[in-house]
Amino acid sequence: QLQLVESGGGLVQPGGSLRLSCAASGSTLEKLAIGWYRQAPGKEREGVACITFPGGSTNYLGSVKGRFTISRDNAKNMAYLQMNSLDPEDTGTYFCAAAARCRLTIQKFWGREGILEEIGSWGQGTQVTVSS
Repeated sequence: QLQLVESGGGLVQPGGSLRLSCAASGSTLEKLAIGWYRQAPGKEREGVACITFPGGSTNYLGSVKGRFTISRDNAKNMAYLQMNSLDPEDTGTYFCAAAARCRLTIQKFWGREGILEEIGSWGQGTQVTVSS
């Protein structure tokens, strides 16, 4: 059974950067899309970024486009989210997820699961706090 573990969260000042990692174990990420979601206190979980297998296509939430970069290392069974120019609005718990597909459309066409489709596994989350 695929297990995902996130790391790399922490406290950062506005304008700073963080790199989140998602480590997979128990099974391979082969043929699976990977996505990052976040959830702020009192808000619904939202999809932030996704990447197809083996990694040729990506998609992003509009508010993070140009600031966040999703990537994957299939040989290491890892995925990453590089976050630059962080803003207090980026504060939240960040989760990685594995799914059948990454939605490569604009947000208004995303379904119930958000930026991914047919999510099979979730990580436990890592906290990101952007504050001065």
